Amino acid sequence: MIKPVGEARPNSFEFETSALIKPSGFREYDARWWFGHPASEVPPELNLIGVQALGMGLGTLIRRLGAGSDIVTGHDFRSYSLSIKLALVTGLMAAGAKVRDIGLALSPMAYFAQFALDTPSVAMVTASHNENGWTGVKMGAARPLTFGPEEMSALKAIVLAGDFDLVGGGSYDFARDFRATYLDDLTRDKRITRKLKVVAACGNGTAGAFAPEALLRIGCEVIPLDVELDHTFPRYNPNPEDMRMLHAIRDKVLETGADVGLGFDGDGDRCGVVDNEGNEIFADKVGVMLARDISLLRPGSSFVVDVKSTGLFNTDAVLRANGAVTDYWKTGHSYIKRRVAELGAVAGFEKSGHFFFNPPIGRGYDDGLVTAIAICQMLDRSPGSSMADLYRALPLTFGTPTMSPHCADDVKYGVVERVVADFQAMKQGGASFAGQKIADLITVNGVRVVAEDGTWGLVRASSNKPELVVVVESPVSSERRRQMFEAVDAVLRRSPEVGAYNQTF
Repeated sequence: MIKPVGEARPNSFEFETSALIKPSGFREYDARWWFGHPASEVPPELNLIGVQALGMGLGTLIRRLGAGSDIVTGHDFRSYSLSIKLALVTGLMAAGAKVRDIGLALSPMAYFAQFALDTPSVAMVTASHNENGWTGVKMGAARPLTFGPEEMSALKAIVLAGDFDLVGGGSYDFARDFRATYLDDLTRDKRITRKLKVVAACGNGTAGAFAPEALLRIGCEVIPLDVELDHTFPRYNPNPEDMRMLHAIRDKVLETGADVGLGFDGDGDRCGVVDNEGNEIFADKVGVMLARDISLLRPGSSFVVDVKSTGLFNTDAVLRANGAVTDYWKTGHSYIKRRVAELGAVAGFEKSGHFFFNPPIGRGYDDGLVTAIAICQMLDRSPGSSMADLYRALPLTFGTPTMSPHCADDVKYGVVERVVADFQAMKQGGASFAGQKIADLITVNGVRVVAEDGTWGLVRASSNKPELVVVVESPVSSERRRQMFEAVDAVLRRSPEVGAYNQTF
């Protein structure tokens, strides 16, 4: 029986004969490990035997959950993803799983396959937007949901203990031409009448094989940007929260006179937006625009948003007039997806660009192409307005991108606990923070500290990387935004474990 180890040195007998799985790779709602990169000296946290053990554990878990043995697999476009998927498949089959492989895929294509192939479970090999050298698996056993902390903890316990049910009897079937099946379903009855010129930016990631064709099918004129598949990601990481990618989209929109620029992450479940004037619109503001459009069509709509998102969901006069109600919830695609399902909300929006639409718009899972089509339909229903017009129609707030200071996986949650305690003590003591009293603390996921004028700052632990997450917004001024950021950062700097930011504003 395989029992994984937490460390093994590459180019050694142990590495070639042991299952290497670093425990910290089992995260809150999916799995992410550093698999290694030739240009990096950082040792790998996972090897192929470890992936095989992961498959044995996942095959064991889905049976114990009562989900049966059928499971969909797919992989994203990285140099090593196919080999990782095949190692995972051998482990799944050893545990009796009946594998339906859809090949190179977007994560939402794998979620769609759960419905189209009537297969309860899914294991999508992807590192999403993480840099080359990372890998991971997004998993679920109750469509359209993906695993949350409870299932991930159970999987971790099974795998690390080598507690596998290796019943055998597994099988493998390759679903041919499933890309066409997915695109047909995605674009059916979605044709727009407005002539829209759309930049489709894919960062040379997997979405390049899907997004341009989907947009063409609904009637857009498509301007491709970095759509060629190239797993070296030569220009920037396919991440629509990364300002380098957003700037590249902006430049192409201004160069071509496009109506909108749409950017997709490495596994196609997120969508970033740049308007026709080159403004990079953070995803939470896009969510407000979509919520306005949807609640006008369906008055009284309910929405779910993550705690990183703009306060406009609660204060916007148009949403209030349309009877819209918004629930702020934990950041993370699995958390928001589950909350949308629990509340029967029309849609859920994350600042990261994960958007979830229940029927009739979607099936409850996050799909960047469904989001892109919804944006195009919103513009189609507003023939007299540009994307910039719709953006200007929102109340002005001053927000930041998602900023991530480095913080090791084994200490980041402890750091956040200390930060929460610091803010609670300040509020209880009536202390001034960023020039004002603390009006509210939201601690559903890290801490969101709200000043009397509505300016707020968020600190939480990243669920998939060794980082913290910091976001700030002010409805008052850019100066108040800066004051809040500096005050929040000063609290963080009390912890020496907190490193440099990946980006600021």
